[in-house]
Amino acid sequence: MRVYLDNAATTPLAKEVAEAMIPVLQNEFGNPSSTHFYGRQAKALIETSRRSIAKQLNCSPSELIFTSGGTEADNIALNSAVYQLGVKRIISTSIEHHAVCHTIEHLAEKEGIEAVWLTVDSKGNIDLNELESYLKDEKPTLVSLMHANNEIGTLTPIEKVSELCRKYNAYFHTDTVQTMGHYAFDLEKLGVDFITCAAHKFHGPKGIGFLYASKRIKTDILIHGGAQERGLRGGTENVYGIVGMAKAIELAYSHLEEHQQHVQGLKSYMIERLQAVFPEVAFHGEISPEKSLYTVLNVCLPVTEKSGMLLFTLDLKGVSCSGGSACSSGATKGSHVLEGIKADPARPNARFSFSRYTTKEEIDFALGQLEAIYEKELV
Repeated sequence: MRVYLDNAATTPLAKEVAEAMIPVLQNEFGNPSSTHFYGRQAKALIETSRRSIAKQLNCSPSELIFTSGGTEADNIALNSAVYQLGVKRIISTSIEHHAVCHTIEHLAEKEGIEAVWLTVDSKGNIDLNELESYLKDEKPTLVSLMHANNEIGTLTPIEKVSELCRKYNAYFHTDTVQTMGHYAFDLEKLGVDFITCAAHKFHGPKGIGFLYASKRIKTDILIHGGAQERGLRGGTENVYGIVGMAKAIELAYSHLEEHQQHVQGLKSYMIERLQAVFPEVAFHGEISPEKSLYTVLNVCLPVTEKSGMLLFTLDLKGVSCSGGSACSSGATKGSHVLEGIKADPARPNARFSFSRYTTKEEIDFALGQLEAIYEKELV
Protein backbone atom coordinates (compact mmCIF):
# COMPACT_ATOMS: atom_id res chain seq x y z
CA MET A 1 0.00 0.00 0.00
CA ARG A 2 1.14 3.58 -0.67
CA VAL A 3 -0.53 6.69 0.71
CA TYR A 4 -0.10 10.32 -0.25
CA LEU A 5 -0.11 12.78 2.65
CA ASP A 6 1.67 15.74 1.06
CA ASN A 7 -1.29 17.69 -0.28
CA ALA A 8 0.14 21.01 0.89
CA ALA A 9 2.83 20.50 -1.76
CA THR A 10 0.34 19.59 -4.46
CA THR A 11 -2.94 17.76 -4.83
CA PRO A 12 -3.98 15.08 -7.33
CA LEU A 13 -5.97 16.37 -10.27
CA ALA A 14 -9.70 15.86 -9.79
CA LYS A 15 -11.30 13.57 -12.36
CA GLU A 16 -13.91 16.20 -13.15
CA VAL A 17 -11.18 18.76 -13.78
CA ALA A 18 -9.38 16.46 -16.21
CA GLU A 19 -12.67 15.83 -18.00
CA ALA A 20 -13.20 19.57 -18.39
CA MET A 21 -9.67 20.11 -19.71
CA ILE A 22 -9.42 17.25 -22.22
CA PRO A 23 -11.82 18.72 -24.83
CA VAL A 24 -9.93 22.02 -24.63
CA LEU A 25 -6.60 20.26 -25.14
CA GLN A 26 -7.96 18.31 -28.08
CA ASN A 27 -10.09 20.89 -29.83
CA GLU A 28 -9.55 24.48 -28.66
CA PHE A 29 -6.08 25.14 -30.01
CA GLY A 30 -6.71 28.71 -31.18
CA ASN A 31 -4.66 31.61 -29.88
CA PRO A 32 -7.04 33.72 -27.73
CA SER A 33 -5.55 36.89 -29.22
CA SER A 34 -6.53 35.88 -32.75
CA THR A 35 -9.70 37.46 -34.09
CA HIS A 36 -10.80 34.51 -36.21
CA PHE A 37 -13.21 31.75 -35.15
CA TYR A 38 -10.65 29.57 -33.37
CA GLY A 39 -9.22 32.50 -31.44
CA ARG A 40 -12.66 33.72 -30.41
CA GLN A 41 -13.58 30.24 -29.17
CA ALA A 42 -10.49 30.12 -26.94
CA LYS A 43 -11.05 33.68 -25.70
CA ALA A 44 -14.65 32.85 -24.79
CA LEU A 45 -13.47 29.92 -22.64
CA ILE A 46 -11.08 32.22 -20.76
CA GLU A 47 -13.70 34.86 -20.05
CA THR A 48 -16.34 32.32 -19.05
CA SER A 49 -13.85 30.82 -16.60
CA ARG A 50 -12.93 34.27 -15.26
CA ARG A 51 -16.58 35.08 -14.59
CA SER A 52 -17.09 31.71 -12.90
CA ILE A 53 -14.17 32.24 -10.51
CA ALA A 54 -15.22 35.83 -9.79
CA LYS A 55 -18.72 34.66 -8.88
CA GLN A 56 -17.30 32.20 -6.34
CA LEU A 57 -15.19 34.93 -4.72
CA ASN A 58 -17.68 37.82 -4.99
CA CYS A 59 -15.42 40.08 -6.98
CA SER A 60 -15.41 41.62 -10.42
CA PRO A 61 -14.00 39.49 -13.26
CA SER A 62 -11.79 42.45 -14.19
CA GLU A 63 -10.02 42.10 -10.82
CA LEU A 64 -8.64 38.65 -11.70
CA ILE A 65 -5.36 38.37 -13.60
CA PHE A 66 -4.36 34.87 -14.68
CA THR A 67 -0.76 33.90 -13.89
CA SER A 68 1.46 30.82 -14.05
CA GLY A 69 0.82 30.15 -10.36
CA GLY A 70 1.23 31.47 -6.84
CA THR A 71 4.90 32.42 -7.04
CA GLU A 72 4.39 34.68 -10.04
CA ALA A 73 1.28 36.18 -8.47
CA ASP A 74 3.14 36.96 -5.21
CA ASN A 75 6.02 38.52 -7.11
CA ILE A 76 3.70 40.66 -9.21
CA ALA A 77 1.77 41.88 -6.16
CA LEU A 78 4.89 42.95 -4.27
CA ASN A 79 6.61 44.53 -7.25
CA SER A 80 3.42 46.30 -8.30
CA ALA A 81 3.07 47.80 -4.82
CA VAL A 82 6.59 49.23 -4.97
CA TYR A 83 6.89 50.29 -8.62
CA GLN A 84 3.31 51.41 -9.25
CA LEU A 85 1.74 52.28 -5.90
CA GLY A 86 4.70 54.09 -4.35
CA VAL A 87 5.14 51.79 -1.35
CA LYS A 88 8.27 52.58 0.68
CA ARG A 89 7.90 49.92 3.37
CA ILE A 90 6.77 46.28 3.41
CA ILE A 91 5.70 44.68 6.67
CA SER A 92 5.79 40.89 6.75
CA THR A 93 7.18 37.95 8.76
CA SER A 94 10.21 35.73 8.41
CA ILE A 95 8.00 32.64 8.05
CA GLU A 96 6.27 33.62 4.82
CA HIS A 97 6.74 31.52 1.70
CA HIS A 98 10.03 32.22 -0.06
CA ALA A 99 8.11 33.72 -2.98
CA VAL A 100 7.31 36.57 -0.60
CA CYS A 101 10.39 36.66 1.66
CA HIS A 102 12.92 36.57 -1.15
CA THR A 103 11.05 39.19 -3.17
CA ILE A 104 10.95 41.54 -0.18
CA GLU A 105 14.67 41.00 0.43
CA HIS A 106 15.37 41.77 -3.23
CA LEU A 107 13.29 44.96 -3.14
CA ALA A 108 15.03 46.05 0.06
CA GLU A 109 18.46 45.51 -1.48
CA LYS A 110 17.83 46.89 -4.96
CA GLU A 111 15.24 49.61 -4.33
CA GLY A 112 15.93 50.63 -0.73
CA ILE A 113 12.50 49.53 0.47
CA GLU A 114 12.27 49.28 4.25
CA ALA A 115 11.59 45.66 5.22
CA VAL A 116 9.92 45.17 8.60
CA TRP A 117 9.70 41.64 9.96
CA LEU A 118 7.02 41.21 12.61
CA THR A 119 7.65 39.06 15.65
CA VAL A 120 6.03 35.62 15.58
CA ASP A 121 5.47 33.47 18.64
CA SER A 122 6.32 29.77 19.01
CA LYS A 123 3.11 28.84 17.17
CA GLY A 124 3.62 31.27 14.29
CA ASN A 125 1.13 33.93 15.42
CA ILE A 126 1.69 37.63 14.84
CA ASP A 127 0.97 40.38 17.36
CA LEU A 128 -1.68 42.72 15.95
CA ASN A 129 -0.65 45.43 18.40
CA GLU A 130 2.90 45.33 17.02
CA LEU A 131 1.53 45.61 13.49
CA GLU A 132 -0.61 48.59 14.44
CA SER A 133 2.34 50.32 16.10
CA TYR A 134 4.16 50.31 12.75
CA LEU A 135 1.14 51.44 10.76
CA LYS A 136 0.41 54.50 12.88
CA ASP A 137 3.00 56.68 11.12
CA GLU A 138 1.11 56.10 7.84
CA LYS A 139 4.29 55.71 5.81
CA PRO A 140 3.39 54.31 2.35
CA THR A 141 3.20 50.65 3.31
CA LEU A 142 2.28 47.22 2.03
CA VAL A 143 1.44 44.56 4.61
CA SER A 144 2.12 41.07 3.24
CA LEU A 145 0.92 38.21 5.45
CA MET A 146 -0.11 34.76 4.32
CA HIS A 147 -3.55 33.51 5.28
CA ALA A 148 -2.21 30.16 6.49
CA ASN A 149 1.38 29.05 6.85
CA ASN A 150 2.21 26.33 4.35
CA GLU A 151 4.44 24.39 6.76
CA ILE A 152 2.80 24.68 10.18
CA GLY A 153 -0.77 25.63 9.26
CA THR A 154 -1.23 28.58 11.61
CA LEU A 155 -3.95 30.94 10.37
CA THR A 156 -3.55 34.71 10.27
CA PRO A 157 -6.69 36.71 11.17
CA ILE A 158 -6.77 38.45 7.81
CA GLU A 159 -10.09 40.17 8.53
CA LYS A 160 -8.50 42.01 11.46
CA VAL A 161 -5.34 42.76 9.49
CA SER A 162 -7.46 44.15 6.68
CA GLU A 163 -9.29 46.43 9.11
CA LEU A 164 -5.99 47.80 10.43
CA CYS A 165 -4.67 48.38 6.92
CA ARG A 166 -7.79 50.30 5.91
CA LYS A 167 -7.66 52.32 9.14
CA TYR A 168 -4.11 53.48 8.43
CA ASN A 169 -4.29 53.64 4.61
CA ALA A 170 -1.89 50.75 4.05
CA TYR A 171 -2.13 48.24 1.22
CA PHE A 172 -2.70 44.59 2.12
CA HIS A 173 -1.48 41.52 0.22
CA THR A 174 -2.28 38.05 1.54
CA ASP A 175 -0.90 34.84 0.06
CA THR A 176 -3.93 32.52 -0.05
CA VAL A 177 -2.23 29.74 -1.99
CA GLN A 178 -2.85 27.23 0.82
CA THR A 179 -6.38 28.37 1.63
CA MET A 180 -8.01 29.15 -1.71
CA GLY A 181 -10.53 26.39 -2.36
CA HIS A 182 -10.50 25.44 1.32
CA TYR A 183 -12.14 28.54 2.85
CA ALA A 184 -14.87 30.82 1.56
CA PHE A 185 -13.78 34.31 0.48
CA ASP A 186 -15.99 37.34 0.02
CA LEU A 187 -13.51 39.73 -1.53
CA GLU A 188 -15.97 42.58 -1.72
CA LYS A 189 -16.26 42.55 2.08
CA LEU A 190 -12.74 41.42 3.01
CA GLY A 191 -11.09 44.58 1.76
CA VAL A 192 -7.72 43.15 0.70
CA ASP A 193 -5.80 44.69 -2.17
CA PHE A 194 -4.05 41.57 -3.47
CA ILE A 195 -4.57 37.84 -3.02
CA THR A 196 -2.81 34.99 -4.80
CA CYS A 197 -3.87 31.54 -5.93
CA ALA A 198 -2.35 28.35 -7.38
CA ALA A 199 -4.82 25.84 -8.82
CA HIS A 200 -2.79 22.73 -8.03
CA LYS A 201 -3.38 23.21 -4.29
CA PHE A 202 -7.09 22.33 -4.67
CA HIS A 203 -7.10 19.53 -7.26
CA GLY A 204 -6.58 21.78 -10.26
CA PRO A 205 -3.75 21.71 -12.82
CA LYS A 206 -0.21 22.92 -12.22
CA GLY A 207 1.12 25.97 -14.01
CA ILE A 208 -1.94 28.17 -13.54
CA GLY A 209 -3.11 30.56 -10.86
CA PHE A 210 -4.31 34.11 -10.49
CA LEU A 211 -3.65 37.42 -8.85
CA TYR A 212 -6.62 39.32 -7.49
CA ALA A 213 -5.89 43.04 -7.71
CA SER A 214 -8.67 45.14 -6.21
CA LYS A 215 -10.39 47.70 -8.41
CA ARG A 216 -9.72 50.18 -5.58
CA ILE A 217 -6.10 50.38 -6.72
CA LYS A 218 -4.64 51.22 -10.11
CA THR A 219 -2.28 48.72 -11.65
CA ASP A 220 -0.25 49.19 -14.81
CA ILE A 221 1.66 46.74 -17.01
CA LEU A 222 2.91 43.84 -14.89
CA ILE A 223 4.65 41.75 -17.56
CA HIS A 224 5.57 43.45 -20.83
CA GLY A 225 4.69 41.73 -24.06
CA GLY A 226 1.34 41.40 -25.77
CA ALA A 227 -1.98 42.88 -24.76
CA GLN A 228 -3.21 39.81 -22.89
CA GLU A 229 -5.03 40.15 -19.55
CA ARG A 230 -6.22 43.65 -20.44
CA GLY A 231 -2.66 44.69 -21.26
CA LEU A 232 -1.41 43.91 -17.74
CA ARG A 233 0.32 40.57 -18.27
CA GLY A 234 1.77 39.72 -21.64
CA GLY A 235 1.97 36.14 -22.83
CA THR A 236 -0.38 33.70 -24.54
CA GLU A 237 -2.89 32.43 -22.02
CA ASN A 238 -2.93 28.87 -20.69
CA VAL A 239 -6.47 28.17 -21.90
CA TYR A 240 -6.87 24.58 -20.73
CA GLY A 241 -5.26 25.44 -17.39
CA ILE A 242 -7.67 28.34 -16.86
CA VAL A 243 -10.64 26.11 -17.68
CA GLY A 244 -9.31 23.48 -15.28
CA MET A 245 -8.80 26.00 -12.49
CA ALA A 246 -12.34 27.32 -12.86
CA LYS A 247 -13.70 23.78 -12.65
CA ALA A 248 -11.53 23.02 -9.60
CA ILE A 249 -12.81 26.10 -7.76
CA GLU A 250 -16.39 25.24 -8.68
CA LEU A 251 -15.95 21.73 -7.26
CA ALA A 252 -14.24 22.99 -4.11
CA TYR A 253 -16.95 25.48 -3.25
CA SER A 254 -19.91 23.34 -4.22
CA HIS A 255 -19.15 20.96 -1.32
CA LEU A 256 -16.98 23.17 0.90
CA GLU A 257 -18.57 22.46 4.28
CA GLU A 258 -18.60 18.72 3.61
CA HIS A 259 -14.92 18.78 2.64
CA GLN A 260 -13.99 20.84 5.70
CA GLN A 261 -15.73 18.45 8.08
CA HIS A 262 -14.18 15.39 6.45
CA VAL A 263 -10.62 16.69 6.44
CA GLN A 264 -10.81 18.26 9.91
CA GLY A 265 -12.09 14.93 11.20
CA LEU A 266 -9.05 13.15 9.77
CA LYS A 267 -6.67 15.71 11.25
CA SER A 268 -8.29 15.51 14.70
CA TYR A 269 -8.19 11.72 14.56
CA MET A 270 -4.50 11.72 13.68
CA ILE A 271 -3.72 14.12 16.52
CA GLU A 272 -5.52 11.90 19.03
CA ARG A 273 -3.80 8.74 17.81
CA LEU A 274 -0.37 10.36 17.83
CA GLN A 275 -0.86 11.61 21.37
CA ALA A 276 -1.90 8.13 22.48
CA VAL A 277 1.07 6.37 20.87
CA PHE A 278 3.79 8.98 21.46
CA PRO A 279 3.50 10.71 24.86
CA GLU A 280 6.37 13.04 23.86
CA VAL A 281 4.74 14.18 20.63
CA ALA A 282 4.29 17.89 20.01
CA PHE A 283 2.92 19.91 17.12
CA HIS A 284 4.43 22.86 15.31
CA GLY A 285 1.93 25.66 14.83
CA GLU A 286 -1.61 25.94 16.10
CA ILE A 287 -3.79 22.82 15.98
CA SER A 288 -7.19 24.08 17.14
CA PRO A 289 -9.72 24.28 14.27
CA GLU A 290 -10.25 28.00 14.87
CA LYS A 291 -6.57 28.87 14.48
CA SER A 292 -5.19 26.20 12.18
CA LEU A 293 -5.48 25.26 8.51
CA TYR A 294 -7.40 21.99 8.60
CA THR A 295 -5.41 20.42 5.77
CA VAL A 296 -1.98 20.65 7.49
CA LEU A 297 -0.50 18.93 10.55
CA ASN A 298 3.18 19.43 11.39
CA VAL A 299 4.29 16.80 13.90
CA CYS A 300 7.32 17.11 16.18
CA LEU A 301 8.43 13.58 17.04
CA PRO A 302 10.80 12.06 19.63
CA VAL A 303 14.53 11.97 18.89
CA THR A 304 16.09 8.65 17.87
CA GLU A 305 19.49 7.68 16.49
CA LYS A 306 18.05 7.73 12.96
CA SER A 307 15.88 10.82 13.22
CA GLY A 308 17.45 12.31 10.12
CA MET A 309 16.21 9.37 8.06
CA LEU A 310 12.59 9.57 9.21
CA LEU A 311 11.06 10.95 6.01
CA PHE A 312 13.13 8.65 3.83
CA THR A 313 12.13 5.63 5.91
CA LEU A 314 8.46 6.60 5.79
CA ASP A 315 8.68 6.91 2.03
CA LEU A 316 10.23 3.44 1.77
CA LYS A 317 7.33 2.14 3.85
CA GLY A 318 4.78 3.70 1.51
CA VAL A 319 3.99 6.99 3.24
CA SER A 320 4.61 10.18 1.25
CA CYS A 321 4.85 13.28 3.44
CA SER A 322 7.33 16.11 3.86
CA GLY A 323 9.45 17.91 6.43
CA GLY A 324 8.55 21.44 5.46
CA SER A 325 7.93 23.29 2.23
CA ALA A 326 8.20 21.19 -0.92
CA CYS A 327 9.78 24.18 -2.67
CA SER A 328 12.88 23.68 -0.51
CA SER A 329 12.77 19.90 -0.10
CA GLY A 330 16.06 19.48 -1.96
CA ALA A 331 17.89 22.09 0.09
CA THR A 332 20.40 21.15 2.76
CA LYS A 333 19.37 24.00 5.03
CA GLY A 334 16.54 23.34 7.45
CA SER A 335 13.12 24.94 7.28
CA HIS A 336 13.15 28.73 7.67
CA VAL A 337 9.66 28.47 9.17
CA LEU A 338 10.74 26.13 11.97
CA GLU A 339 13.78 28.33 12.52
CA GLY A 340 11.51 31.37 12.68
CA ILE A 341 9.36 29.88 15.46
CA LYS A 342 12.51 28.65 17.27
CA ALA A 343 11.60 24.97 17.02
CA ASP A 344 14.03 22.46 18.51
CA PRO A 345 16.31 21.53 15.57
CA ALA A 346 17.24 18.21 17.19
CA ARG A 347 13.72 16.81 17.01
CA PRO A 348 12.51 15.37 13.71
CA ASN A 349 9.37 16.74 12.14
CA ALA A 350 6.96 15.49 9.52
CA ARG A 351 4.30 17.54 7.77
CA PHE A 352 1.23 15.49 6.99
CA SER A 353 -1.27 17.27 4.76
CA PHE A 354 -4.67 16.00 3.71
CA SER A 355 -7.23 16.44 0.96
CA ARG A 356 -10.86 15.59 0.42
CA TYR A 357 -9.71 12.31 -1.13
CA THR A 358 -7.73 11.22 1.94
CA THR A 359 -9.30 8.34 3.88
CA LYS A 360 -9.22 7.17 7.49
CA GLU A 361 -7.67 3.90 6.30
CA GLU A 362 -4.75 5.85 4.84
CA ILE A 363 -4.27 7.70 8.12
CA ASP A 364 -4.27 4.37 9.99
CA PHE A 365 -1.69 2.97 7.57
CA ALA A 366 0.59 5.99 8.01
CA LEU A 367 0.28 5.83 11.79
CA GLY A 368 1.04 2.13 11.75
CA GLN A 369 4.20 2.65 9.72
CA LEU A 370 5.32 5.50 11.95
CA GLU A 371 4.73 3.39 15.06
CA ALA A 372 6.67 0.48 13.52
CA ILE A 373 9.65 2.73 12.80
CA TYR A 374 9.79 3.91 16.40
CA GLU A 375 9.24 0.44 17.86
CA LYS A 376 12.29 -0.75 15.95
CA GLU A 377 14.28 2.30 16.95
CA LEU A 378 13.45 2.14 20.62
CA VAL A 379 13.85 -1.61 21.19
